[in-house]
Amino acid sequence: MFQAAARREAVSTGAIPLAERMRPSRIEDYVGQAHLVGAGRLLASAIEKDRVPSMILWGPPGVGKTTLGRVIATRTKSVFVPFSAVLGSIQELREIVAAAKDRLDYKGARTIVFVDEIHRFNKAQQDAFLPHVEAGTITLIGATTENPSFAVNAALLSRCKAFRLEALKEEQLMVILERALTDHESGLGTSGVTAQPEALQAIARLARGDARRALTTLESASSFAIARGETELTVDTLATLEEKAPLLYDKTGEEHYNVVSAFIKSMRGSDPDAAVYWMMRMLDAGDDPLFVLRRMIIFASEDVGNADPRALSVVSSADAAFRRLGMPEGIYPMAQAAIYLACTPKSNAVKNAWQRARALIEKHGALPVPMKLRNAVTKLMKQEGYGRDYKYAHDYDEGVVPGETYLPDELTGAALYEPTEHGEEARIRARLAMLRQR
Repeated sequence: MFQAAARREAVSTGAIPLAERMRPSRIEDYVGQAHLVGAGRLLASAIEKDRVPSMILWGPPGVGKTTLGRVIATRTKSVFVPFSAVLGSIQELREIVAAAKDRLDYKGARTIVFVDEIHRFNKAQQDAFLPHVEAGTITLIGATTENPSFAVNAALLSRCKAFRLEALKEEQLMVILERALTDHESGLGTSGVTAQPEALQAIARLARGDARRALTTLESASSFAIARGETELTVDTLATLEEKAPLLYDKTGEEHYNVVSAFIKSMRGSDPDAAVYWMMRMLDAGDDPLFVLRRMIIFASEDVGNADPRALSVVSSADAAFRRLGMPEGIYPMAQAAIYLACTPKSNAVKNAWQRARALIEKHGALPVPMKLRNAVTKLMKQEGYGRDYKYAHDYDEGVVPGETYLPDELTGAALYEPTEHGEEARIRARLAMLRQR
């Protein structure tokens, strides 16, 4: 009774965020993931028969991983114990397992241990679950935004069933938003605020499949409207919110590509200040950091290349560091890589080289390999002239055969790679000029 009263007080004062208040407790109220919990599906059948296996739920943020864990516990009459991979300790896990064992032995009650962000556990921490999962002391439900094939130990993964959750569709988000507006117990039903369908559609579209983001935006917009003495949310209300910049940044729309373009061009233009600014614009708007890192890896070869061969290593290391650190600490290596790329010498000679090579292939087709370059692996091949007149480069000064060519005969003299005078390529250019003169 006291807990219920305390919750009502927290709801009325806004102490509990709307996204948490609207978390459903029944499988019937769960929105989305019909491929998992729809009639006749594997997970739905397991829940219905009360034979839920240990599992890994993976998918983007805000798609219902934690909620699904809770509704499974409710439906199967199991005790739900949340455990944070960020804040939890091995000692705390031991206490949870001990309590679960007592619960099972003396009351016959099962325990679901829900581990959020399980990918943040190291191998030793993940291995700590193995004996308890195998013994059936606990049912483990791990949640992760990372591919479990890479983020979860093989030993633990082999003992769990992996289920992929998908980003929610706009129409599903609309159901959640409309429910929150009209719910008088946990939602905004007592606030008197209504919303134009276009406003809810805008929130659903820009939430990018994330129910938590959609509900947080709805809550902020409602508070903003009430403060202005308004009772209806409109598209104009959303546009005037203080946090309108992230709202107007659509990861699949024009503004997304504008910001990405600004990021790339800032690095290409050697402006580290602008590079970091646009990078943070993307991250703060919810862009996948791995997408940003991928763009920097491409940039390291496309726009830097051999002007600074270390650039690719720097970004690759940043990518590896981020995958280990996650957010927010992973921003450090990302910012370091972006600044390095902006400050280092630039060259697009690598891109030009492979594009010229492709153009020659399209023009001349598959030209035959010169006989001297072919590998004579049989006696017949040697008789046919395979490998004849090939000169072993290491037998010559500086490892270079004077006058030798390696392109197809029809392309002799073609120059595909033309290094610039920038950075390390200046040295490469001088050496290549000497080699070509020979």
